[in-house]
Amino acid sequence: MKKLIRGDELFSSWKEKLLSGTPPIRWALADESSPLKDIQAGPGRVTVIGGAPGDGKTALVMQLITDGLRLSDELRVLVANVEMEPSVLFERQLSRLSGIDMDIIEHRKFQSDHMARLNAGLEQLEAIVSRLGFVPGPFTLENVAHAADELEPQILVLDYLQRFQSSTSGDDRRGGLDQSMSLIRRFADAGSCVFVVSALSRQKNAQGRSGYDAETLTLAAFRDSSEIEFGVDDAYILTKGKEPTERTLKHLKSRNGECRDIVLEFDGAVQRFSGTCNGDNASEVGSWWPQ
Repeated sequence: MKKLIRGDELFSSWKEKLLSGTPPIRWALADESSPLKDIQAGPGRVTVIGGAPGDGKTALVMQLITDGLRLSDELRVLVANVEMEPSVLFERQLSRLSGIDMDIIEHRKFQSDHMARLNAGLEQLEAIVSRLGFVPGPFTLENVAHAADELEPQILVLDYLQRFQSSTSGDDRRGGLDQSMSLIRRFADAGSCVFVVSALSRQKNAQGRSGYDAETLTLAAFRDSSEIEFGVDDAYILTKGKEPTERTLKHLKSRNGECRDIVLEFDGAVQRFSGTCNGDNASEVGSWWPQ
């Protein structure tokens, strides 16, 4: 094994790539009209998205990877979700793509006026599911690695981090998280893009009360934060605004660029994030939307 790589050995190949004009590989995860287009996805990147319980972090990540699959015919995605069955994740995306409320889909209360939108949403999903895989339990990163060997995905989704273990970590939760982040970096070093969903710890506000107030949520809010802070390329926290639908995706860390918060609206009935109705972040539905 080489003990040293000299700069002059790397410089020529790096310079050739730089001057070729070919940018690094990046996969679009949202339409150009969406403020979510600024979220970076490419080989070797690790992105963490945190949020309080029920604020929509799983919905956000699944929207991103579903639209990523729609926008790139070559993209493959592997999802390891500890808390939700794949069928529930499908139903959430069907609700978003069709505009039919989750309650109607979950309880199969379809009416005749739903069928055109339902079929259009199903068609959107059917077009991408052959490139989407799910990891069954037990939820260890070794099992994720075995599933990845079979699907060969470009993007891995781990939802959520604190529930994953390495099979060698035992009951040491903190040591297990350290080992998990080390394995996640190895996934990235092998060329995968990894999206990690993380739980948050309650933070004290100016009045001394513990909670998930937007102004108190910093990098330190990630549960067992130190390994997460240092191990990821981008860190976001999804926060609520004053109105029930208001969300801000706070960009707290960007290893190679500028942090840019993203202002969103969340329609919980159909599990959909969109740009705000007012202001510079306003976005319109893309041409793919079922009419």
